[in-house]
Amino acid sequence: MSSVHCPFCPRLINPSDSRPSVIRCGSFIRQIDKSLHQRFKCRSCNKTFSTATPSPCFRQKKRHLNPKVFEFLASGISQRRLAINLRVDRKTIVRKFIFMGQYATLFFKEDRKYHKLCSEWQFDDLETFEHSKLKPLSVVMAVEKDTRRILGFKVARMPAKGLLVERSLKKYGPRKDERKQKREELFSELKPFIHPYSVVRSDSNPHYEPSVKKYFKHSFYEKFLGKRGCVTGQGELKEGGYDPLFSLNHTFAMYRANINRLFRRTWNTTKKPERLELHIAIYSLYHNWMLI
Repeated sequence: MSSVHCPFCPRLINPSDSRPSVIRCGSFIRQIDKSLHQRFKCRSCNKTFSTATPSPCFRQKKRHLNPKVFEFLASGISQRRLAINLRVDRKTIVRKFIFMGQYATLFFKEDRKYHKLCSEWQFDDLETFEHSKLKPLSVVMAVEKDTRRILGFKVARMPAKGLLVERSLKKYGPRKDERKQKREELFSELKPFIHPYSVVRSDSNPHYEPSVKKYFKHSFYEKFLGKRGCVTGQGELKEGGYDPLFSLNHTFAMYRANINRLFRRTWNTTKKPERLELHIAIYSLYHNWMLI
């Protein structure tokens, strides 16, 4: 019993007490998967726990739905339709979405440690919106060139552009531009996983170069003029000839095709940028582990 510790109280060892601090206290069979679990009792705080207590899915009554929910959320299915198909309440799907998004974020970041340093990568921004086109969002993402492995992403608020500026200011007031801040947060996060003399590629946005030189000063930075989007790719994939940013643009097109709130002409919109970031984490993990 020395390897079993109580999760509810600190581990205090009394040298004069030779008795174990945790004792067995029966067992139970979990009904959802018919698995046997040992129950324990802590002699210090008198609380009971089991081998199932440390699990991230502890107290989830429908944990058998987790794999399906994860796969469908990364396959363009809306939360409402998913609740209908699985015969559960929509609130159940929302709770599972938040749970999986949080753990997908952790696993996605942990997975970067098991790959060799990236030597060629590309980055750019994908634009979407929260609730209304008057409140646009920018998703900055970095992709490894040859494998199309997603290296990282950040969601940033941005002010409206073009003909929407006046309406946006009138209805919602001034909107903070977080694009530079989030881009530099992403670069700072990726720096340990990028080769010091890597090749970086992006479009010719003039705001990118200072951030690249700040965090990757020894890297070779290439800029390319943006091309017109093809009809099939809805603006993400480019029409005609060789695309030097194909890995990035293809991944953006897959975002549009597999994350329902990023569809073109959709009513599945993002209400909170934090939820968009969770959804992107779910798809990015599925993309890296399953699709490529």
